[in-house]
Amino acid sequence: MKRRYITMLALATALSSCKDNEIFEKEMYKNEVALISSSYYNTFQEIVPLTGKEVTGYIAASAGGTHSPTKDMVIQLEEDDAQLDFYNRSLFDADKNLYAKLLSKDKYEILDYKILIKAGERTGRTMVKIRPDGLSPDSTYFIELKATDVSGIEINSKKNTLLYQVLIKNDYASQAENTFYSMTGLANDMVTAGNKKLFPLTGNSVRVIAGTESFESNVTHINKNSIVLEVGADNKITIKPYKDIVLKQLDGDTRYPNVFRVEESFGRKFNVFLLSYEYVVNGTTRRMQEELRIEINR
Repeated sequence: MKRRYITMLALATALSSCKDNEIFEKEMYKNEVALISSSYYNTFQEIVPLTGKEVTGYIAASAGGTHSPTKDMVIQLEEDDAQLDFYNRSLFDADKNLYAKLLSKDKYEILDYKILIKAGERTGRTMVKIRPDGLSPDSTYFIELKATDVSGIEINSKKNTLLYQVLIKNDYASQAENTFYSMTGLANDMVTAGNKKLFPLTGNSVRVIAGTESFESNVTHINKNSIVLEVGADNKITIKPYKDIVLKQLDGDTRYPNVFRVEESFGRKFNVFLLSYEYVVNGTTRRMQEELRIEINR
């Protein structure tokens, strides 16, 4: 009796094991499709240069499974703001001033709202044309997309949405990273030093806080205390008010001649701004002579 019981138990275990293996193999072999993104709220970052021209990016999907698909797989893309709402509420709660924005329709064009993964291949993509000029470096912009099935395929429910983030850059600063320049120089003839973050505005201009003023991430403070550095074709710099600041460029300083240059030292390269200007904050005039410097890889 005992031997019979053991035999039945072994048979049940074997059958269960076969069933588990069958399920495992089925899961392992199936071609489940997912939009390619990071695990951070299904975001994908496209860093685009400010050139005054359209920039081409790509939205991609991949097919999982042990083997590549044996037939063409097509997914449809739809625009939907549900994932962006979830992103904003999760990160910023009720502080709507910090909310990310949908990229304006006049700033991009998706040429085909279908992604084709051809038989025998793992990935497919569709093209998006982006017009980044005029975007603010202080805002987060997304194209939000959702994948739906149009050809009887299975779509990964955790990777069926995409927040396609557009980030701007130029030769001097990038929205994708904290572009901090070391600052040394004179403030009203007193030695000063610190770090300053530069923000890309156009292909040849950046925004920076004036002098030794502190940086605060709010519109009023930025408008009141920021200046624009515009680099000419001859690398001479024109210093302009960003918004509300009173500013005067001071030319003729041989040490701080209002120029931009790339310096090389012992195999390392640096972006260098040499600036001289006066600005007024809260009725007080302050004179700045400063060097902004950052190491670059190019």
